[in-house]
Formats: sequence, structure tokens, C-alpha cells
Amino acid sequence: MPEGDTIFRAARTLNDALAGKVVTRFETVLPKLARVDDQTPLRGRRVERVTASGKNLIIEFSGALVLRTHLRMNGSWHLYRAGERWRKRRDDMRLVIATDDFEAVGFNIPVAEFGEVPPHGPDLLGESLDLNEAVRRFAERQDEEIGSALLNQQLVAGIGNIWKSETLFACGINPFRKVADCDVPRILKRARALLQRSTRERPRWSVYERGGQPCRRCGSPIQRREQNLRSTYWCPKCQA
Repeated sequence: MPEGDTIFRAARTLNDALAGKVVTRFETVLPKLARVDDQTPLRGRRVERVTASGKNLIIEFSGALVLRTHLRMNGSWHLYRAGERWRKRRDDMRLVIATDDFEAVGFNIPVAEFGEVPPHGPDLLGESLDLNEAVRRFAERQDEEIGSALLNQQLVAGIGNIWKSETLFACGINPFRKVADCDVPRILKRARALLQRSTRERPRWSVYERGGQPCRRCGSPIQRREQNLRSTYWCPKCQA
């Protein structure tokens, strides 16, 4: 599932191409979106901006119309020049937003709806982070494992399985330690810093998907274990 940094980069790319442009064509195979387009057509509206909110990608149109998409495991947004051949099958298309210059195509997107963004925790990639509110929410989950708590988008938004493992490695925290035994502010500050850096440069994983390989820091074999149906990676020595 794409994490906050991936959604942030996708939103930035789409915003650079679409913001301020007029929609010349809107196409969708999703009935809910098609009904709204029938009643209040998107063609002729201006794309105001494209942003990320946690793991949601938000497209705002003139006339106070807001489209929210969530990519989950298989969804993706592609951007093409007008007339450029798509790199995925048309059968995978779920919606198209076209302007004179570009086509933004959503492939295999499972969640797409017009309306408000559902509430979630403070966004780690927001312009500012309400750290006190995030810490307060974690304080209500003292008995949870920190690795599981970090994935709860109602506590803090934007972090997923990759950055859960990478953040806890960077902090030297065992992912199976209880929230009550962790320095939550330090963990969240480090997560925000890692996510922000990932929006600017391609990261090199320290532990994620490196099960059995030597730790880059101490040489111990990286461990992998299921945690709430998700794979967690950690170094048993650096994160004792």
C-alpha cells in the first residue's frame, strides 16, 4: 500500500501539471463518480489544486467539488501528455481527468468519491504537525505494540509498513515494545523527518524487505515477523 511519501509525490506531480487548468474531459467507470458528473459535470471546471492528506490523494475543483482517492494495494495515478499512449491496459482505467495538455489516469483505484476527507490523525507530511495531539492519541493505546500503533491512521496519518520498520530501526526501538515504554515524540519526529526526506530523494532501506540479510550497522541478520497480518523487519541487536 502506498505510504504518505508516495502519495505526497504523486500529488505534487499532478498538481504541477493540472492546477489552474480547465477540465476538457472526465471519464469514469465508477458509478458513484459518473452520477455526480451527470448532475454537476466536471468538464469546464478548473482544477484548483491537488494535495495529499495522509494516504488520501485529494483533487479540488472549482465550484467546491472535491475528489478523494485512496490507492490501497493496487491503485495508481499516471500522468500522460495529451495523446500519449497509456502504459497500462484500458481495462484497468477507473477515471480520467484531462486538460488541453495532460491526462491524469487513475488505474485500479478502489476508493474514489466526491466529498469530504474522512477524519484521521495528524498528518506526518502536513505543513505542520500537531505533535501534542498525536502524542495524546498514542497515550490512549498504551498497551499496544508500537509497530502496530504506528500503522493506525487514526493516531497519526501517512506512515505505513515501510516507514514503520525504518523509523523504529532509526530510533533503535523494538517494534514489539509497548507504546507505554516508548518515547513517542521522538519516534514521530523521526518518522516525519524520514518521510520528508523521502519526498526529495530515493531512500535506501535499512531493514525493510531485508529479512535474513546483514544489518548495515552491526552485521546481525535482519529479522522478519508477522505483526497484525503485516511483515515487520528489525535488527535484534540494534533494536534490542
